Amino acid sequence: MKSPPEAPPPSHRLRVDSDALAANWHALDRLSGAARAGAAVKANCYGLGVDVCVPVLRTAGCENFFVAHWSEVEAVAQYSSPEQIAVLHGPMTSADVDYALATGVRPVINSLDQARRWIEGGGGTCHVMIDTGINRLGLAMSELSDPVIQSLDINVLMSHLACADEDSAMNAHQREAFAAARALVPHRLASLANSAGIALGQNYAFDLTRPGLALYGGVPRPELSGTIAQVAHIEAAIIQARTIEAGETVGYNAEFTAISPMRVGTVSLGYADGFLRARGPGTTLLHGERRLPILGKVSMDMIVVDLADATELGEGDWLEVPFDLPYAAQQSSVSQYELLTVLGQRLRGG
Repeated sequence: MKSPPEAPPPSHRLRVDSDALAANWHALDRLSGAARAGAAVKANCYGLGVDVCVPVLRTAGCENFFVAHWSEVEAVAQYSSPEQIAVLHGPMTSADVDYALATGVRPVINSLDQARRWIEGGGGTCHVMIDTGINRLGLAMSELSDPVIQSLDINVLMSHLACADEDSAMNAHQREAFAAARALVPHRLASLANSAGIALGQNYAFDLTRPGLALYGGVPRPELSGTIAQVAHIEAAIIQARTIEAGETVGYNAEFTAISPMRVGTVSLGYADGFLRARGPGTTLLHGERRLPILGKVSMDMIVVDLADATELGEGDWLEVPFDLPYAAQQSSVSQYELLTVLGQRLRGG
């Protein structure tokens, strides 16, 4: 039986700048002082791809990787030792315990129930999350003296900052609460700071930091501006060019109306690829130094741009999609985290 031919190349693409990713990790590791930097690689490395990012981070020197779900472990474990992977949501079922014991992956214990489940299942070394004010996951301070917690073999004791991207009194409050908690629970290492927390200074770093957003080009605090490099670069091809007449409209709901004849290009990119409708108004795509304004609404698979300043462009020509995360977030009112994690699978060749 004849095998099917290889699919043609895509008309849009995501490029991950490996050098920038490695440089960001080194910068965050340096800013962590005596602590070492790990890496949050959940959500497929914030949308940029575990298979692309984790090998780069390993080569750079990263030894601690954090995912949210058990389903994320296998992809990361191809490039890392299992004991270097922590699952933040912890063991919700006995099956989770069995999986952790079989693989060597470390669960993060978030509650007394999870602690009991881990011990009853025969669990060994684990990590523990303490809630110091964000009120998502984690043990309450009042639970730390419970015998089941005291009996755990804890490698990393951790908490999570709620307001590290702001100048909030909450930051110091959580740091002090975490420092107090450390005295109550035997552990080897302590971890509090995320990307923004690293920027708060080395007294937030403790033994291990857990950067995420800043690894991938996000800038959660001004102190990191000029230090963090753009990692994700997106390009999309023009798939059709045409001239429209005065009075004709573009896109859904006819939101744009031409006031004179104009040349426009339809570009192979849309909200299914993570270019959300919120980014449409006022946004331009780039061809070299030339800015090509988006016309009308962003569709699922297509956007239309004004080719007035690039009339020679046509089908098959490539445009750059601006993806400087702080600017794109400000322009669209969508957070830097969301802009990364909503990137569509098609951009990664899937």
